[in-house]
Amino acid sequence: MRKLTLILASTFALAANSIGYATEKPVIPEQDTPAAQVMLFGVFHFHNPGLDSVKSEVINVLTPNNQRYLEQLTSKLADEGPTHVLIECPPTYQKTINRKFNSYKNGNHDLSVNENQQLGFRIAEKAGLDKVLCYDERNVHWKGAELRDYMTKEAPERKRTHDKLIEKIGKDTSLRHSTLSLGQLLQFHNSSKEDQDNMNLYIMENDIGAGKGFIGADAAASWWHRNFRMYANIQAKAQPGTKVIAIGGSGHTAILKTLLEVDKSRRAWDVNEYL
Repeated sequence: MRKLTLILASTFALAANSIGYATEKPVIPEQDTPAAQVMLFGVFHFHNPGLDSVKSEVINVLTPNNQRYLEQLTSKLADEGPTHVLIECPPTYQKTINRKFNSYKNGNHDLSVNENQQLGFRIAEKAGLDKVLCYDERNVHWKGAELRDYMTKEAPERKRTHDKLIEKIGKDTSLRHSTLSLGQLLQFHNSSKEDQDNMNLYIMENDIGAGKGFIGADAAASWWHRNFRMYANIQAKAQPGTKVIAIGGSGHTAILKTLLEVDKSRRAWDVNEYL
């Protein structure tokens, strides 16, 4: 009889545990910190001093309609709670950026035309952030000038083809900026087709000098090298649990997106949902 009682007691204890009557609560494993989210926001240069190879006219972002659009766009992005806003400027410029951003937050600085302030300052201020961070890298010299000089001397036909393409891109860009809205232009600069065209510009002459110094490959590699370093600066801030917005020229973000795509520690946060 005693043996039967013990068996019944054990059975009731197991049943109690299974329906929640156990005296000790089950141990719930801690949730892992979510992976960093990274938004790569490709832009054209709002203020274009004509320093790039492609020459074109750009839309005036200071018109009332465009300012309203930028206010709405930056409010939507700020409402998503970014933890960091990164802009395309070298870290050596960080103190100047800090001073200007603090002045802007205090109502003592009018935004400059450039995208770093029109977008970056607005998003960070609305999100309640203390600073805007520089992530550019300019210590790696892009060998584009060396490549053009080589083509002039050793591959004149390729140089003429190159120059015609750059001229066409400039005309097409000017046409877009005279006919499309600011929102449409930003959508264009964040499209997969534009990303492919951007990367092609730095790879289409990769074969020039093959086996004879590799000037084409070295020029392409120098551009990728700079962007690898820029991505390293993004990674340093995009740690688990963060939401990072990195604003940069679409020639950069096209390559940075390919790096983010294979980065298992971070996941892409698509800007096109907000444009």
